[in-house]
Amino acid sequence: KALLSEEITKKIKQTTEESEQRYDLEMEQLGCDLDHVHLLCSFHPKYSGGQIVRLFKSITARELFKTFPKLKQELWGGEFWSDGYYLATVGERGNWKTVEQYVQSQGKKPEDMQLRLL
Repeated sequence: KALLSEEITKKIKQTTEESEQRYDLEMEQLGCDLDHVHLLCSFHPKYSGGQIVRLFKSITARELFKTFPKLKQELWGGEFWSDGYYLATVGERGNWKTVEQYVQSQGKKPEDMQLRLL
């Protein structure tokens, strides 16, 4: 369901920024479309990628329900995030910049994006 309005996206970003120091992670980019989120982050190797995803989902859902109590009524089963996720790793020498640009472009309409010639 398309729930990621501008207001909700802003709260997700704020909550994520507040969690960075506590969990020793750095959200490099966070891009939201209407029904999904893309993250590009760095984190301490003591955490697995799955732990970071679960952490992100639980903290943001809790804060969203606190800030927007009526949101829970709009959701099937009262859960904000679906169970699934896709996780990939990138290195700074590999395709980091490509992934960063992709995440930055999330939520932008095609007419908002400028075409560049190579």
